[in-house]
Amino acid sequence: MVHRDRHPGAGTARPELDSAALVGWPAARSYLDFDSHPTTVYARAREQYVTDVRDVLAATANPQAPSEVEVSRPSDALAAKQAADRAFTGLLLGLGAVALLVGGVGVANTMVISVLERRAEIGLRRSLGATRGQVRVQFLSESLLLSALGGAGGVVLGTAVTAFYATTQDWPAVVPPWAAAGGIGATLVIGAIAGLYPAIRAARLPPTEALAAP
Repeated sequence: MVHRDRHPGAGTARPELDSAALVGWPAARSYLDFDSHPTTVYARAREQYVTDVRDVLAATANPQAPSEVEVSRPSDALAAKQAADRAFTGLLLGLGAVALLVGGVGVANTMVISVLERRAEIGLRRSLGATRGQVRVQFLSESLLLSALGGAGGVVLGTAVTAFYATTQDWPAVVPPWAAAGGIGATLVIGAIAGLYPAIRAARLPPTEALAAP
């Protein structure tokens, strides 16, 4: 039988290892009459590679007859931890999606108010020859800039909070660059979508009506 686990020793799902004496291969042959044919093998693997290791354990332990090797599944504790990790990741992704949605609504609301307050400016630009496309690009650019500033601020704040919490737990603070870039990229996409309607609304304002606005 071939067993696998994360860490041999205390606190694992293999309590028999806590009271076991581990000896080297030569010492086992010399002092314990070991015949060099183990009946049980414990393999240690990283959590993300447990499935891959399981697929090759039988052939590795007994290349001549891999079908005679019984490979046990991961410990219940490890399976539960992986399920908890997936649930926690899903929860964080859900919270992130809600935050992006709230941010998008905030950007859209800000840009709509900006259009209403700057109707005279829009009318003046149109009367001086600005096209509808140029007005759309102006307000869409402002929406993207607002989103980029918010995204950059969120990344900086999130990195600082992560580093502070990791320091209090004596953990290494690791923030993948792709996560920071993905956060800013997501805010830009949300900002573009949120700013599209205000930009179109601003471009459709008639110059005479916009100039007459208080």
